[in-house]
Amino acid sequence: MANVARMMTATRGRGRWDWTDWASYGYLILGVLIMFGPVLWLAASSLKSQAGLAEYPPTLLPTEQTRMSVPGYSSPLPLFTIDASGRTLAEVRRVGLQAQMVDPTDPRTIIRVPVDGRTKVMRVHAAWDNYTDLIAKFNFGRYLWNTVFITVIATMLTLLVNSMAAFALSKYRFSGRDAVFLIMLATLMIPPTIVLVPNYLIIATLGLTSNPWGVIWPAVATPTGVFMLRQYMLTLPDDLIEAARMDNASEWRIYWRIVLPLSAPALAVLAIFSVMWRWNEFLWPMVVLSRSESFTLQLALNSFQGELTTAWNYLLAMTVLTLLPVSVVFLVLQKYITQGIASAGVK
Repeated sequence: MANVARMMTATRGRGRWDWTDWASYGYLILGVLIMFGPVLWLAASSLKSQAGLAEYPPTLLPTEQTRMSVPGYSSPLPLFTIDASGRTLAEVRRVGLQAQMVDPTDPRTIIRVPVDGRTKVMRVHAAWDNYTDLIAKFNFGRYLWNTVFITVIATMLTLLVNSMAAFALSKYRFSGRDAVFLIMLATLMIPPTIVLVPNYLIIATLGLTSNPWGVIWPAVATPTGVFMLRQYMLTLPDDLIEAARMDNASEWRIYWRIVLPLSAPALAVLAIFSVMWRWNEFLWPMVVLSRSESFTLQLALNSFQGELTTAWNYLLAMTVLTLLPVSVVFLVLQKYITQGIASAGVK
């Protein structure tokens, strides 16, 4: 903690603040607010009720109008502060521009107040029901399992297939190797929507529609992953592989026991990218998956948006739950990002 505090308060001079220090820290604080401000607003808004989200002006903290149980009325009544007298009254009903209100201490006397002459009594209240109802009513566990299954299996297959291709393109010398590599890189310029119909026809022919494997297989081989792993494997010494071959090690053993462990930083970076790609993918699962029980979290999020109304409180709560797993994966593996990307470009 001492090292972190020292780093966070470091200055250019000997304990004296220079104008460049103020500019640097101001720039960093601004960047933090721009990056994490929307996330903070999302998390706070997910704890608001549907009525709280419609309040104007909006507030950062989750608030709701205070209600009080008044004798003679079956349900709690909303409280208002009368601007002229400062009294706190409960609203019975509103008729046009007039509101019928009662004093909680004298519920039999009806007081008529103009609606523009009062202010709502608000309180800070977190609507945890957004999360509990989401898990209880909307089959959230099933959607989460579908997304985790697709993400984990697709990531494992992506690491396996891309690393095997990168190993062949970096350590084997054969005719047309560079041409194959260039053709593979050229596919990065093809928009995914161009191959959407051919991919769907293949998946439909194989009978994998409405099946998680129909989402997994087309996304296994990625040119970005092959390129990154190939560039990293070029830095591995060929003498090490030749020595393993002299010790009668098979090609599979060299790949599995030598190349993969040494490529761990690049594999970690590709794993992070693959998890984010699969977890946030929307278009391809929407095309392949037609039954609601096979939906991923992203498709379930889209189902909350109707033609006339949108359950924003549930939508925001589910968005927060959707962000948590991929954020945890990023925090665990983020230390490999700089190392892997930097090493991938060094030959």
